[in-house]
Amino acid sequence: MKSKSIRTAMTVAALVLLCAATSRAWIGSQENTLTFSQPISLPGVTLPAGTYSFDIVDNSSSLDVVVVKNARRTKSYFIGFTTTVDRPKGLPANTAVTFGERAANAPMPIAVWYPLGQTIGHEFRYR
Repeated sequence: MKSKSIRTAMTVAALVLLCAATSRAWIGSQENTLTFSQPISLPGVTLPAGTYSFDIVDNSSSLDVVVVKNARRTKSYFIGFTTTVDRPKGLPANTAVTFGERAANAPMPIAVWYPLGQTIGHEFRYR
């Protein structure tokens, strides 16, 4: 079990280094700026109420990596793998996120981010 944790930590560290080294390759074609009036959570991080930039790292690759930054895009809060999902039929095109269930007194977890105007979303991977 401990070696799995170490492997996961090493994978995340490698991903962060890779993203830092290739930051100019990031494509902003799906970038959305979203404002939340209450705290929200993503896998491994809780964000206070505020405005955040959601984007994919590179939409031409087979990787489905989402990055969440502050509104000015100067600080990253989340970089992680997601699972591509179709926008449900009937979900309005202006709906950018759906939320998962939360424990009492816990922030709302974002289940899926749907880039505005897109038919494909990015489901966050919670343990």
